[in-house]
Amino acid sequence: MSDAPVVHIDVESFLNDPYPALAQMRAESPICTVPELGATLLTKRDDIHACEKNVAVFSSHQPGGLMNVLMGHNMMRKDGDDHRKERFVYYPAISPNKVKMYWAEEFARLAHEVLDSLGSSNAIDLVPAYATALSGEALKVMTGLTNITFEQMDAWSQAMIDGIANYGGDPEVEAICRAATKAIDDAIDERLTQLDGSTDDPSLMVVMLSSGMTLEQVRANIKLTISGGQNEPRDAIAGAVWALLTHPDQLDRLRSGEVSWLQAFEEYCRWISPIGMSPRRIAADFEYRSVMAGAAPVRFESEDRVFLMFGSANRDEAHFPNGDRFDITRDTSAALAFGAGPHFCAGAAASRSLVGEVALPKLCERFPDLRLEGTEVPRFVGWAFRGLVNLPVALA
Repeated sequence: MSDAPVVHIDVESFLNDPYPALAQMRAESPICTVPELGATLLTKRDDIHACEKNVAVFSSHQPGGLMNVLMGHNMMRKDGDDHRKERFVYYPAISPNKVKMYWAEEFARLAHEVLDSLGSSNAIDLVPAYATALSGEALKVMTGLTNITFEQMDAWSQAMIDGIANYGGDPEVEAICRAATKAIDDAIDERLTQLDGSTDDPSLMVVMLSSGMTLEQVRANIKLTISGGQNEPRDAIAGAVWALLTHPDQLDRLRSGEVSWLQAFEEYCRWISPIGMSPRRIAADFEYRSVMAGAAPVRFESEDRVFLMFGSANRDEAHFPNGDRFDITRDTSAALAFGAGPHFCAGAAASRSLVGEVALPKLCERFPDLRLEGTEVPRFVGWAFRGLVNLPVALA
C-alpha cells in the first residue's frame, strides 16, 4: 500500500453522501489511504487528470480486478495497443457523427414511445417509469440485444455494478452478478441465431463481430457497455429532473431557451457524478506529489490499488467555486464526468444526446406541469456509482 496519509471513513455515511468526506480529503489529504475501501484515493481534479493519462503507472489493466473476474477482459481494463485496437472497432458505432446521423433519431423515437406509456396525470416513480425505461430501450438497440426487456437490461446492469464495487467480498452480491453475466451471454447467443448476416446493422454487437473480434471479446465489451451505458443515463435523467424541479428558476431558464438542455446535463454530471470513481492498478513503483501546495510526495508501490475519485474532482474548489451548488450557467469544461486521457468514455456522445438533447427536453415539453409529488423523499445512494433510488412525481 502507498505511504499516503491514512484517512478513515464511515462506510454507510460515505455511501449515503460522500461529498463532506471528499471535501475534507481535498482540503487536508488530497491523496490518502482509506483502509475501509482498501485503496489510495486521489481526490483533486488536477492530480486525477495528470495521473489518469500516465497509464504506464496508473494502469487500467487489472488481471485480478473484480471487473475482469466477473465480466471478462474488456477494453476498459486494457492499456496501450490492446486498448486502442478494441476501441478502434467499437468507437465508430457510437462516435459523435454516428450519434448525430443515426442514434439521435432513434433516441427521439424511443422517448416518444416511453412518454406515451406514462399516461397524463397519475403520480408515478420517474426512476423506473421513464429514466430506467428510456435508457434501457436505447441500450437495447445500440447493443443489438433487442431480444430482452429494458427491465432485464437494468437488472443486469445493476447486478454488475454492485458486483464490481463489491470490495467487501459479499458472496450474495457476487452470486447475483455472476447470474447476470451468464444471462447476458445467453441473450447474446440467442441474438446471434437471429442475425441475418447483414453488415448494415449499426448495433455494437454486429459491428464488433463484423470486425473479426472474437466472441469472447464481444461478450466482454457488451457487458462493459451494459454496466455503464444503462446506469449512467438512467441516473443522469432522474437526477437532473430532480435537480431542475428543486431549482425552478433554473428550469425556467431552460424553458425560455436562455440556457441549453445539454448544458444542464453537463452541470448535473459535474455536480452529482453518476460515475464517481474509476480504479487503477499501480504498475510500477512511483513517487508523486499532489498539486496541493505544501503536500508531501506519496510513494506508490507496484500492485497498489488506486481510486480516481471523479465525483470529488468535479467539486474541486480550484476549478469550481461553490462546487456544492447546482448552477446550469456554470463553465463545466474542466469537469471529469466522462474521465480523461485514453480511457475517456467512448459513449459520451451517446449519453449527451440521449439525456441532454432528448430525455430532459422531451419530458418537460410533454409535461409542462411536472412536479414532485407525495411525502416520499427522493433518496440518493452510492459513491462509486451514484444515483436516485426513487423520484415520485405528478405529471399534470
